[in-house]
Amino acid sequence: MDLHDHLRVVRQRWWVVLATVVVALGVAGFLTVRAEPQYTSSVTFFVTTPSRGVTDAYQGGLFLQQRVKSYVDLLTSDRLAQSIAADGTVGLSASAVQSRVSARVQADTVLLEATITDADQSRSLRLAEALATSFVKLVERIETPPGDDEPPVKIEVVSGPRTNPDPVSPRPVRTSVLAGLIGLVVGIGLSVLRGRTDTTIHDGTQLSQITASPLLGQIPFATDAKTSPVIVNAAGQSARAEALRKLRTNLRFVDVQEPAGVIAVTSAVQGEGKSTMACNLAIVLAEAGWRVLLVDADLRRPKVAHYLGLPSGVGLTDVLIGEVGVSEAVRPWGDRSLLVLTAGSVPPNPSELLGSKSMADLLLSLRETADIVIIDTAPLLAVTDGVVVAVQADGALLVTKAGKTSRDEVMAAAEALSSVAARLLGCVLNMAKTSATESYQYEAYRVIQPTGEPGRRPGTTADQDAPPATKRNTRIGQSETTAAGQSAPPEAMPGNRTYSETTAPTEASAASAVDAYTIRAMSEPTQEFTRIP
Repeated sequence: MDLHDHLRVVRQRWWVVLATVVVALGVAGFLTVRAEPQYTSSVTFFVTTPSRGVTDAYQGGLFLQQRVKSYVDLLTSDRLAQSIAADGTVGLSASAVQSRVSARVQADTVLLEATITDADQSRSLRLAEALATSFVKLVERIETPPGDDEPPVKIEVVSGPRTNPDPVSPRPVRTSVLAGLIGLVVGIGLSVLRGRTDTTIHDGTQLSQITASPLLGQIPFATDAKTSPVIVNAAGQSARAEALRKLRTNLRFVDVQEPAGVIAVTSAVQGEGKSTMACNLAIVLAEAGWRVLLVDADLRRPKVAHYLGLPSGVGLTDVLIGEVGVSEAVRPWGDRSLLVLTAGSVPPNPSELLGSKSMADLLLSLRETADIVIIDTAPLLAVTDGVVVAVQADGALLVTKAGKTSRDEVMAAAEALSSVAARLLGCVLNMAKTSATESYQYEAYRVIQPTGEPGRRPGTTADQDAPPATKRNTRIGQSETTAAGQSAPPEAMPGNRTYSETTAPTEASAASAVDAYTIRAMSEPTQEFTRIP
């Protein structure tokens, strides 16, 4: 990983850095509050020796610079501490006195500074006074040779004893800055380490490289996806809906020489949003005026009927086993040119049923019926159903959930398609994280619908607002128009009978479904459509 990759990893895991900084500041604040204030008192000694003439002064200066280094240890020695403790003015033991005293020599001088640190400000001053008196006496006693009255070294107090009125510790500002820097360094280190060990897919470039296929879209994460999985009404004007429209455009131009009429939408594992992706992709294709047929071929855990608010009656399974005709199983959805073939009954042998000749014949007939057929299939690594359907389609669209699917799983899914010579049209990164800049750009440029029904021009009806394409009735492969270009009413179609069906809103958990998050089925208004016997 280069510097750019490290910065990207840190940016993706900014919360780790923030958490470590907050923890470090919290620990520093706790220790600061609990710490007992410490005060210091200091005293400075000047070390000199009697000299006669310049030569003696120079030699004496060299002697004292070497000698004064020994006095640093003498200030913290047991002998001086015992002498101060025996005096009784500070009320401390010898070890306690010794632990409170520190000393240093000022560079290139014969000045010796002693510092006393104590939680009691007045006691630190008394200890400094006692140390100044006892140290001078101790040096005179040690340095005076036997038989002489005066020592060759003389020590004088030139500064202090004096105390500092402000505590030297704790220092909240310094402690907080230091803790913040430590937390920042630790957080960056943890983010980089987590990034190097994280095997999940987080960006589209990485997904495209692993699958060796073009990245056709990145669908941003939306908090309202649980309650509004399908992009209708207000959700149709969201950034998620716009990303799906970009996916629609990219699909049209992914291979101009060999366009895909039947597209299988699949994923590596369950819970990546492939069923929602199939529904929304069919909706945006129908919005553009295409005749779209959505087929739920995930016969083990079908979800299309649940998401679109359609009754889970007869469907693909019933058509494949010959119980009903395809025209009886297909249902229209909304006011768009979108037909839906739900999964129907759950069969005991989904793989065999999807790989049968009946399925191949059905797809062949559906190609003549609709401009584009979208098939929701099972995950590739869980069962073989997805591969069986993908090999019969014109191409497959691989959906990957950001931050959930590992690189190995995506690679295995791509290899599963390649092993049966199934065409991988491209990949889609679902629930991707978008930057604040991208969100702002869309919000600043999006079209705000006027007051009225969302998604419809004011003053128009549903038929007037529909794309100028040939209106289709529910009979697959059959189309009728009036002289004005409007579709004839279903009652006018020979051999048709109409009935009304109302889909009530439901509330169900999707924990056992392919998609991991819970989605509430949308409530559809009363729809009039035609069933063909």
